[in-house]
Parts: sequence; C-alpha cells; structure tokens
Amino acid sequence: MDMLDLYSDYLIFQNKYATAAGLSDLVDGAFAHDKVTRFLRFEDFGWKSLWHYVKKPVRRQEGVGGVLIVDDSIEEIPYTDENEVNCWHYSHAKGTVLKGINILSCMIRYDDFSVPIGYEVIKKNHLYNCLLQAGNVEDKNSFKSLCH
Repeated sequence: MDMLDLYSDYLIFQNKYATAAGLSDLVDGAFAHDKVTRFLRFEDFGWKSLWHYVKKPVRRQEGVGGVLIVDDSIEEIPYTDENEVNCWHYSHAKGTVLKGINILSCMIRYDDFSVPIGYEVIKKNHLYNCLLQAGNVEDKNSFKSLCH
C-alpha cells in the first residue's frame, strides 16, 4: 500500500485528532512519523496529482452517459485572520456571507462509479476585494484610490 492510500484511509478511519505519530502507531511503526511528515510536506497534492491518481480508473469507466458534477463548498473558519484564501464568501446553502475557505470541486460519474477529478481553492486577491468594495464606480480615480 502506498503512503497516499494509507494516509487517506487513516483520515477516514480516525474519529479524533489525526497525527503523523498516530498513523505510525497504528501501523506498528511500518512508517515512521517523520516519513509521514515529510510525505505531507513535500508531496504535491494539487488537482494535477489528483487527476494523475484517478485517471486510469476513470478511463476504464468512460462511456456514454457520464456526468460532470461541479460544486463549491465553504469550510467555515470564522476566527482565523482574513487572507486571500480564508475570506468572506456567499453561501447559497445558508443564504448569507460566511468567513472561510471556498473550495470548487469537480467529480465524474458513470452509473455507480464516481470519483473526484479536480478541485481548486478559491483565492480572492487584493484587486478582487477592491472591485467588491468599489461596486459600480464610474470614477476611475476613486477606484484606484481604493486599491492603494
């Protein structure tokens, strides 16, 4: 079993705090906690690596009638300082604005087979926030002053 499979199963299985030492203990030291920590620190867990991981099973299932499912979700994190990732997003589910991390996810489904094939953490940079604050500004100088 590779480290990604093992770690994923551990996260699903664990009902308390998930730690590298806890995983190491669970597998009787087969993977040292330092190895788990290095794996998490240095591996790329972006959408490209996710697609690489699921590409073969998806290709085996491809056929007529597949459905691409795109959805966004907000992980509420109300007490952490704002930044380009943890900021205010509108929640259609709750009908209000929430502070947290907005994740856009993409899944593919063929009959009873469905897997995630991509995701993106939504980042709102300084310019986006300026546009949001400015609203419908006709005076370009007023807009520029908001952004600096």
